Amino acid sequence: MKYRRASHAGSWYKANAKELNEDLAGWLEDAPSSHWPARAIIGPHAGYSYSGPCAAHAYKQIDPDNIERIFLLGPAHHIRLNGCGMTSAKFYCTPFYDILIDHDVYQDLRSFTEFGLMGQEVDEDEHSLEMHLPFIAKVMENRPFKLVPILVGNLTLENEELFGKMFSKYLLDPANLFVISSDFCHWGSRFKYTPYDQSAGQIWESIRKLDKQGMKLIESLNHKKFHDYLNETHNTICGRHPIGILLAAIEEAQKQSSSSSGSSSSSSKPLKFDLKFINYEQSNRCRSMNDSSVSYAAGVLLIG
Repeated sequence: MKYRRASHAGSWYKANAKELNEDLAGWLEDAPSSHWPARAIIGPHAGYSYSGPCAAHAYKQIDPDNIERIFLLGPAHHIRLNGCGMTSAKFYCTPFYDILIDHDVYQDLRSFTEFGLMGQEVDEDEHSLEMHLPFIAKVMENRPFKLVPILVGNLTLENEELFGKMFSKYLLDPANLFVISSDFCHWGSRFKYTPYDQSAGQIWESIRKLDKQGMKLIESLNHKKFHDYLNETHNTICGRHPIGILLAAIEEAQKQSSSSSGSSSSSSKPLKFDLKFINYEQSNRCRSMNDSSVSYAAGVLLIG
């Protein structure tokens, strides 16, 4: 397969390049540059009418001039995958232009562990990767870069650590950007998830409290505690495994940074890793047990 079509264009976001550009440019203009420059971002993947403004908060923190490669990690929604998958496409299409896939990095990654290969139908059905492509194309316009899309399956804590160690060297390279695709709590009977802590206030406030608890643990950069939180609350964060890989990569990168700075031949200080959530939204403020909503959050990692 040479091209992966923009299969959700015209339904989840506008297919017309001019109209799409107007949407993205407006959302990016409205978003503040408050945590910049990003080395990794966490952003939602719902239809743009719901999640576009929230995603823009994350993309506003990117300095495109220094980026040569973008790793895009998104959860698998339609197939059961116990590991991670790669695309067979040479290009991912967007309404703006086609994005080149970095198959050289794919070869390097395969030297660490085995990856599955997405077929065209699986690839084009998956929205968690595609919904980030127009934002990536917009932010990186007129600049050369390559994309490394990774479809993340249902991983164990140990497998998240394995993939995190593999990606850590790329995370330490300032020419790379990581984009982690994740929505947060999916609440309502249609999601089979309806916990309600009445002490928090109305239902939407209970959802916010639950999400904020998870976001605080992600900000603490503690992979194990975030994993324990998910086991305890069962919060329906669909990108929990891509987030877990990022946290595992950060932990490994911190170890490598501390080790290199502590060597007798180095006078440099350990790198500082700072992850912060800068925006949070809900598709609907639930007040009844018959309501439903999906939460969206924009997170940004700085390394320096």
